[in-house]
Amino acid sequence: MRRSRRLTAAERTLWSAFPSGDWVDLRTGDREHDDPAQAHTWGRERQIRAEVITELLMGAAERQPGRVPALRLAGARVVGDLNLSESTLETTLHLLNCHAGAVDLTDATTRSVRLRGCELDRVIASRAQVSGVLDLNGSTIAHGVRIDNARIEGQLRISHATVGAPPPPASSTEGGHYDVREPESPLVGRSQHEWAIWAGGVAVTGAVFLRELTATGGIRMIGGAFPGGLYLRGSQITALGPVAINLDYCTAGAVELDDGFTARGTVRMRSGTITGTLFISDATLIAEERSLHVTHMQIDELVLLPRHIEGEVNLRYSRIGVLSDRPGSYPSRVMLDGLTYESMRGTWRVDERIAWLARDTRGYRPHPYEQLAAWYRRIGHESDARRVLLAKRRRQTGTRRPRARMAGALLDVTVGYGYRSWLAGLWAALLLTAGTLVFSTWRPTKVDPDEMRTFYPFVYTLDLLVPVSVFEARGAWEPVGWTVWVAWTLIVSGWVLATALIAGATRILRPGA
Repeated sequence: MRRSRRLTAAERTLWSAFPSGDWVDLRTGDREHDDPAQAHTWGRERQIRAEVITELLMGAAERQPGRVPALRLAGARVVGDLNLSESTLETTLHLLNCHAGAVDLTDATTRSVRLRGCELDRVIASRAQVSGVLDLNGSTIAHGVRIDNARIEGQLRISHATVGAPPPPASSTEGGHYDVREPESPLVGRSQHEWAIWAGGVAVTGAVFLRELTATGGIRMIGGAFPGGLYLRGSQITALGPVAINLDYCTAGAVELDDGFTARGTVRMRSGTITGTLFISDATLIAEERSLHVTHMQIDELVLLPRHIEGEVNLRYSRIGVLSDRPGSYPSRVMLDGLTYESMRGTWRVDERIAWLARDTRGYRPHPYEQLAAWYRRIGHESDARRVLLAKRRRQTGTRRPRARMAGALLDVTVGYGYRSWLAGLWAALLLTAGTLVFSTWRPTKVDPDEMRTFYPFVYTLDLLVPVSVFEARGAWEPVGWTVWVAWTLIVSGWVLATALIAGATRILRPGA
């Protein structure tokens, strides 16, 4: 056994246990006293210097044939920072209910690292290669976790943990502004003070468990790869900037934000792929501007059933296989342009879906209406599809100049832009009835007294209403008095109805109408 310095009794015990991988448990059994937050009250008998642990992990102790070495330590106060950067560790590290400073695994290659139920200042594992599990379950990490571009051949676990963000750069003494001349810490970049977990480019072959995590600061996992899924069930994320979770360009087997999950700040996912389900259920999303930003994403299924949501929801240009939602899933502001979906689930009426489209903050966009109408047609609801397209025409007309709006209103009233052609028949029936009653009471005079013809009020009214005289009654009889205005109204109405029918039919038959 090689020792570079004199060891305390606790350190000698750890040194002797390491070759066989036995546990060294310095806890007293008093749960309150053994809480790592009370480590300042622990005596020297529970203190282990960080450099002793570093020497053991880097091979200072002799191996025992037939035994697997490992460092397993519980209830210790580790004095100093544990610096294992750029090292190659062939043994596992397991700290349980310990108190330590920073744990630095930058550029390290290691087996499983478990820091469970510990009080730590910071964990850094940038570009680390972990063959096993990186487990921080139940720990309190004051100044953040940094694992950007790490490769973990196993699972990442930060469940039931409390994580804070790194402090902002030191301020100058004059005016309270940041002193840009001050050199950065090698462990904390200036852009990281808003993020509790900084993990851009991290790749985890197994699942990532961040369940019931309490984070003061955002979670940044841009470009991450999580084929086993990302799970934040019951977590509470409070952003220190505008974004609570950033998963831009990520690929994941599934993402779960459910069972009381709360994000105060934007949940952002852009230009990524989720091959399973994005599950947002029984969750609270609160942001001043945009609470959910899921754009240009490829998602097999989106389940959007939040408990409460404040702030805009942006789903623009995402491609979703199955969209499961409900009317209360969305706030008053949504962005849906370019969103496509193969199927929809939920207890929606067609008028609720139309109102959903009308919430788009960018104003009228044709694509959301066409996409919804196409889905109704695929499931055989042609009448609902026509209602959606009618709503599209009405909203489109509202964006035009006054003259075009007047023409559109006329088309709407008469034939519903061609989607309600039966309205023309209703108008015709009303006009025929009114004209027949009028001309039954106030009969027109015969134009040619010598002509032998019988007057039929219904036929006369019909001949006035049809643009081209069919029964030649219009030229044989002359309305009298104020009924002249009735006759003119019928003639004009006939032309209007005919024109509206033709215009409506043209819109319907035209591709893309």
